[in-house]
Amino acid sequence: MKHTLEADSIQLEFGLRSILSDIHIQCETGRITGLLGRNGQGKSCLMRVLYGDLPAASRSVRFDRVSLPAPYKRPDLLLYLPQFNIIPGSLTLRRVLDDFRLEFGELEKKFPEFGRAYRSRIRQLSGGERRLIHLYIMVRSPAHFVMLDEPFTHLMPLQIEKVKEMLLEEKENKGLLITDHLYRHVTGISDQVYVLADGKTHLVNSLEDIGLLGYAKL
Repeated sequence: MKHTLEADSIQLEFGLRSILSDIHIQCETGRITGLLGRNGQGKSCLMRVLYGDLPAASRSVRFDRVSLPAPYKRPDLLLYLPQFNIIPGSLTLRRVLDDFRLEFGELEKKFPEFGRAYRSRIRQLSGGERRLIHLYIMVRSPAHFVMLDEPFTHLMPLQIEKVKEMLLEEKENKGLLITDHLYRHVTGISDQVYVLADGKTHLVNSLEDIGLLGYAKL
């Protein structure tokens, strides 16, 4: 069954500065939605407003056309991974996987570098490995939608390719909203792309449109 996550009527201001003013974004299960924009345009803010942990002057977020006032209280519907890692470093990899009901063998099959890290604490892993664990538990979760902020940052090229493969596989089970300054990786796997510019979202139809909106020349 296909599900939709939709948001509009979002107004966000910091002091006298308007950050978001004319927003409409729609994600569907079975699709990867890319979100691009220059630094400071409000991509992370938009994700936080969608998630519900950043108050906005006005906002309307709907799941299957039903209002969702506090999405962060519904991990079965929506999960959000910010740019920073959120798993306490004192936990072991085994504990993290158990808490999220994930099998170590499946992780090792996808990322063999974790073969000897089963009992390691998260803080003992490299920065790239920690990010991989965060991405893995989010993407492999049963949530209908997952938002990923900078999923490719701090990863090596081979790790990026494996993460992209995982996203393409898991989109069959959920909807994914991703943003990253490594925009070619975003456009390469996205089924649709929005560009956030001057507080507004623009659904683009081609790579040329991205350049016309002043984001990048592709």
